[in-house]
Amino acid sequence: MSRSKDKTLSIRTTDEVKALLRLAAAQERRSVASMVEVLVLAYASEHNLKAEPGSPARPTPNKVARAK
Repeated sequence: MSRSKDKTLSIRTTDEVKALLRLAAAQERRSVASMVEVLVLAYASEHNLKAEPGSPARPTPNKVARAK
């Protein structure tokens, strides 16, 4: 499935998370950006999340899992 990639994502994270992301990307022979996409799509699939085309991604409060 071909997707137009015209959006930018910028995050702040720890050195540890950045290093783990780079290790995962290297192990899969992917770029860091591609690895982020793979991880997000896998999470969405596992949790039955679907983005509506053209709508902002704002989950309803009852669908947001709180970190413990």
